[in-house]
Amino acid sequence: MSAPPAESFSLSPAEIYSIQTHGDGPEGALPLSAEMLANSPSGDIFGMTQSAGMGWDPQQLLRDQVLILSTMGGIRAEDGKPIALGYHTGHWEVGLLMQAAARELTKLEKIPFAAYVSDPCDGRSQGTTGMMDSLPYRNDAAVVMKRLIRSLPLRKGVIGVATCDKGLPAMMIALAGMHHLPCVIVPGGVTLPPTFGEDTGKVQTIGARFAAGDIELEYAAEMGCRSCGSAGGGCQFLGTAATSQVVAEAFGLSLPHTALAPSGQPVWLEGAVRSARAVTRMIDAKLTIHDLLTPDALHNAMVIHAAFGGSTNLLLHVPAVAFEAGLVRPTVEEWSAINRLTPRIVDVLPNGPVGHPTVRVFLAGGVPEVMLHMRSLGLLKLDALAGDGRRLGDVLADWETSERRQRFRELLKEKDGIDPDDVILPPAKAKGAGLTSTVTFPVGNIAPEGAVIKSTAIDASVVDPDGVYRKRGPARVFNSEKAAIAAIKGRGPNPVKAGDVLILMCRGPLGTGMEEIYQITSALKFLKWGKQVAVITDARFSGVSTGACIGHVGPEALAGGPIGKLADGDLIEVEIDCVNLTGKINFIGSEDEVLTPEQGAAVLSLRQPSIELLPDPELPRDTKLWALLQQLGGGTWGGCVYDADALERALKR
Repeated sequence: MSAPPAESFSLSPAEIYSIQTHGDGPEGALPLSAEMLANSPSGDIFGMTQSAGMGWDPQQLLRDQVLILSTMGGIRAEDGKPIALGYHTGHWEVGLLMQAAARELTKLEKIPFAAYVSDPCDGRSQGTTGMMDSLPYRNDAAVVMKRLIRSLPLRKGVIGVATCDKGLPAMMIALAGMHHLPCVIVPGGVTLPPTFGEDTGKVQTIGARFAAGDIELEYAAEMGCRSCGSAGGGCQFLGTAATSQVVAEAFGLSLPHTALAPSGQPVWLEGAVRSARAVTRMIDAKLTIHDLLTPDALHNAMVIHAAFGGSTNLLLHVPAVAFEAGLVRPTVEEWSAINRLTPRIVDVLPNGPVGHPTVRVFLAGGVPEVMLHMRSLGLLKLDALAGDGRRLGDVLADWETSERRQRFRELLKEKDGIDPDDVILPPAKAKGAGLTSTVTFPVGNIAPEGAVIKSTAIDASVVDPDGVYRKRGPARVFNSEKAAIAAIKGRGPNPVKAGDVLILMCRGPLGTGMEEIYQITSALKFLKWGKQVAVITDARFSGVSTGACIGHVGPEALAGGPIGKLADGDLIEVEIDCVNLTGKINFIGSEDEVLTPEQGAAVLSLRQPSIELLPDPELPRDTKLWALLQQLGGGTWGGCVYDADALERALKR
């Protein structure tokens, strides 16, 4: 889609100086009563004046108000062409969802209000200082969203419309805090894959592949242009954006079979219409977020995350949603236990083995279809409420025999020639196809508080026949992502090479706001020798990252973590059991003197850092403030939340 030609805009002097200094105002009268004038807050009455001023029929102003809150970005013309670009496709079309919901609310005799808190693109900010604002943005956006909700005093319900990596988690967090309001989320859906081209995960590696001589300039330019098969929606893979949509539906925040709908298409708009009807029913039934977000809902969200093989970033977002909802946040042990119990049954990018785009997951049945299989294994809490207010067990019973399920699964066969049971696999078939559970939490003398790896993303060729990834190699230590990616690209006197263990420190919350380092992990995936390198970092990963990439190392280097004591040439041992979901990462001395993990821990405790441990010099001051505040709220494993009570206790000491 090309940008429209610039349109000339000129006025004659007579038009410029043609000024009107007063107007008659709207016709009619506010539907006031003596009781309202005597007892209502002045803001309620002035709000009616403002609504009439914007052109709403004054006689409708006593209807229930519903806020539609979205992450819309850019300025989109009626024909879909950009007048001003958004940051990403994920928020480009969501205004259409807002329109559909608003029109339906009007039909239902509600008054729709709309507000916007746009969101950044993690892909756009990869490798730049913009990534330091990514995770802190989530918290700040959630705060602004909550303030906007509270600033519409007469709102009876909220519809959240969001899509991508930070905007949708922020929306979930914000609505989770609205304990006594009816709320529903409309997921912004997914973009289509190109008919011929690379998906939006792989295409982010064209720079590294070109530097390695694997692709030509012309190929890179063409693939970079055509990666998005449609103008709206989150990326085509099960990264953080798509996983957040899945988890929102599993929580009961979104209606059944709305996650991963193809953006801009009728079924996508239908989700907004259904959501408007649902929030209206919730208002009438006095059903609130407090009824939806229960311990059972949290359990189901964690199970579905595991069954899909979702992004590790949800280990940050799910606890934050639980915290806002007033639930006990899941521990590392609980995450680990659920991942051991729950089979991964979805074959989707980037995990594979085939790697279908997310639109195929939607056609194969999406979240309800995966839930049917989890129900058969006894892993779901069926008394939890779905987003439409019904008991989950009843929703799944209806889904199993529904025309919608049958028709969409048939469409997948007709359109793409794909058996839906090859996308969402029955558990026995998934096991036979080699799909293993997703997330492992390794510990060791490098990460005494734990770490995270998406073990399914390790290249199968470097995993031993017993399902265990084993590696010993020399450490290559960096405190700068820029230096690390340069070494991967072969720049400088000491490039990263096959067999190395890349240690990237000072990139956790205190160092960079816990940046995503997808440019590193993606480069290693698509370089011919990259699978022979492991990564250990106190940063986090994109949801589409693959390889032996271990992140969330705790404590982080700047909080005194042992990772900050590692030096170039140290011998590092990594062992990840991809079957039993256990793992360890240890410093074990050197090739000349191999130590036990316990001896290695003792050596590290006495060491001084080999390189200077400092926050990134470009770390924004407000991101530093975010990091200090979230340390009080339980840190990374607590979801990086703002905990006002913990702050108050700290200030009183």
